[in-house]
Amino acid sequence: MTNESDEELYDQFLASRDENIFRVLVERHKTSLLLFLNGFVHNLDDAEELMVDTFAETVAGPTLFSGRSSFKTWLFSIGKHLALMHLRKNKRHSFDEDAIAEEVADPAQTPELQVLEDEKKRQLYMAMKQLNSDYREILLLLYFEDMSHEEAARVMGKNKRQTYHLAERGRAALKETLERMGFSYA
Repeated sequence: MTNESDEELYDQFLASRDENIFRVLVERHKTSLLLFLNGFVHNLDDAEELMVDTFAETVAGPTLFSGRSSFKTWLFSIGKHLALMHLRKNKRHSFDEDAIAEEVADPAQTPELQVLEDEKKRQLYMAMKQLNSDYREILLLLYFEDMSHEEAARVMGKNKRQTYHLAERGRAALKETLERMGFSYA
């Protein structure tokens, strides 16, 4: 079951309603979706609730997966829509970079390496926080979620050319921000 694509698994789930198949999809995408949603709502509890709502939408929502994009692109588009509705409803904008760093930390590292890695992640998240939302979103989608420009364009509601320009400007802005913070590339 794990060798099959997300799209194949989703089709199998719709045909059989086998919860085990759906669990595989959730396991594949829950962490990256949670971090993506947290980039909008800046609260891990809210992001977790939105993640659950996003997966619920894939099962019982008004629109089922049509195959015009990858399953992951469709999933993240639903999540983004729910996050934006949540923000409009609550009008909150806070950021919890420490909680994100804890989520992505590798507990198998030695304490010394863990401290160094945590500091680098903290610097990166602090710098990402300072970027405008479009730059932050495109960089998260391309480099953290490993999406193509076409997939990112679908999630963001932009055309492919715009995502190239946003990514270029976002990388430059991130580099400048990190340099201002004293980050070294050595």
